[in-house]
Amino acid sequence: MEEWYHYLLLVGVGFVVGFINTVAGGASLISLPILIFLGLPPAVANGTNRVAIVLQTAIAVAGFKSKGVSTFPFNIYLGISALFGSVIGAYIAVDIKGETFNRILAIIMVAVVLIIIFKPRVKIAELGERITGKYLWIGMLAFFFIGIYGGFINAGIGFIIILFLHYVHRLSLVRTNATKVAVVFIYTLAALVVFALNDKVIWKVGLVLALGNGLGAWFSSRISVDKGDGYIKIFLIGMVLIMAVKLWFFT
Repeated sequence: MEEWYHYLLLVGVGFVVGFINTVAGGASLISLPILIFLGLPPAVANGTNRVAIVLQTAIAVAGFKSKGVSTFPFNIYLGISALFGSVIGAYIAVDIKGETFNRILAIIMVAVVLIIIFKPRVKIAELGERITGKYLWIGMLAFFFIGIYGGFINAGIGFIIILFLHYVHRLSLVRTNATKVAVVFIYTLAALVVFALNDKVIWKVGLVLALGNGLGAWFSSRISVDKGDGYIKIFLIGMVLIMAVKLWFFT
């Protein structure tokens, strides 16, 4: 990070990452290698990337809310559960590398695509959302474990969250994304604290990346509501396939 144009690059990368993460996920697999390429050690790149994710998700939440899309208090319950898991994951990430998870995640991503393509047609509006009672407890348990992975590396977590919220809780893809960004915001705050306490965050770099992330997230969150579920589904399938190939062949 010795040249001024490195920071311009980070803003541009951040915009793309913020856009992709808001409607699908997996874009930390873009930002993390860039940070490492620019000279940050992997653990520091992982921690610094959380600064951008926090701002990106906060702005995305505001963007969805400005369009009248929110799942409060359901998103808070899931977020708090994921928060406890993320603390565990972040402490693991401080000392342990995460290459082993990459190919596992690639398999999960392909599975997501297959389910989206071949799943039986489900009319979500007719069946109704399942966000209370036993389904709330199932969600909170699942998101504790999702939070562990999110705290560890976060890359690709959006695909898992979207799959779970859409097919278990029967949220529309727009409401799924609104919930996703709120949950990720909550648990990433906790993970960021862990990384910061272990001196794994370069705040200047993180804030520059966050500037681009925030712009991309705001633009994406508002467009995704206007375009609807079909737009998100096409974008999601494309990003899952791209990230799966990257994970499997370029770990």
